[in-house]
Amino acid sequence: MRTLLLNRSAVARNLQALLLLDDMREAFRTDALARTVAPQRVRAPLHSEGTALVLFPGSVPGIPAYTVKVHAKFPGQTPAIRGVVHLHDLVTGGLLAVMDSGHLTAVRTGVVGALAADVLARPDATRVAVVGAGRQGVLQLKQLRLVRTLSHVRVHDTNPEQANAFASRMYQELNLPVSVETSVADAVADADIVVTATWSREPFLHPGMVRPGTHITALGADEPGKAELSAALLAQSLFVCDHRALSVASGAAGAVGLSEGAIHAELGEVLAGLKPGRTSQEQVTVFAPVGLPFQDLATAWHVFQAASGDEDVPTLDFGE
Repeated sequence: MRTLLLNRSAVARNLQALLLLDDMREAFRTDALARTVAPQRVRAPLHSEGTALVLFPGSVPGIPAYTVKVHAKFPGQTPAIRGVVHLHDLVTGGLLAVMDSGHLTAVRTGVVGALAADVLARPDATRVAVVGAGRQGVLQLKQLRLVRTLSHVRVHDTNPEQANAFASRMYQELNLPVSVETSVADAVADADIVVTATWSREPFLHPGMVRPGTHITALGADEPGKAELSAALLAQSLFVCDHRALSVASGAAGAVGLSEGAIHAELGEVLAGLKPGRTSQEQVTVFAPVGLPFQDLATAWHVFQAASGDEDVPTLDFGE
């Protein structure tokens, strides 16, 4: 059996976010209704500037494969996250593909954020605030346009140059007016949807900073020691995660001392109709994921199926 070798450009040309949106929606539903394997995230700090992370096994009933993802997270580098996804045959364990994980993870996180906004944000939401003008801020905004018609964006970043570059890029690529704000409070004041994608280790969003009816997608608290939303804000909101236990162990809930009791639902439960999403125009809703292996599988399988017919993708026989 030959193994596909997909670098970043090969992943990018075989990954269609609009099609992945439907694949990911089905993966969340299936995981909620028939979760068969507990997701594991193994993290090992290497030194003050780097962390090794392994997510496994990516498994969803109906997909005849599983994934193991190996990541290096170095916040001071560009890109900050590098690694590979190994896609294996579920029956034999054979290695179907090895693919760059950076673009794959960034797009799948953007698509997951869009899915959450689709069921949690108000249908008339048009104004977006982005806190953290990095790669994930870009992709969250791009994927949000798959589920909402956006009219204006405000962005804040601790690095003003990065915020200005974000504003220029999003205007050019999406034809969206983007205002650069000097504070988080100014950025979120009139937002319908707030996206936070930072490396923050202290909460910076608190009750009263967002309007009633706002939806927040908070991505930064995906490992111990990181926090973006205060305990009070999470407790007052309709709080949805992607996995209860992991949200407490290494995500937004545990970061501010909350237990599973503060979590309304997992996103898969909402998408599968097991739990309600937004029930009023005035609710503040929060989606704060950690990122799960089955999300990597849904994306890697999507890429693998498209790349299997791509003549430019090299292969390797590991048995040779």
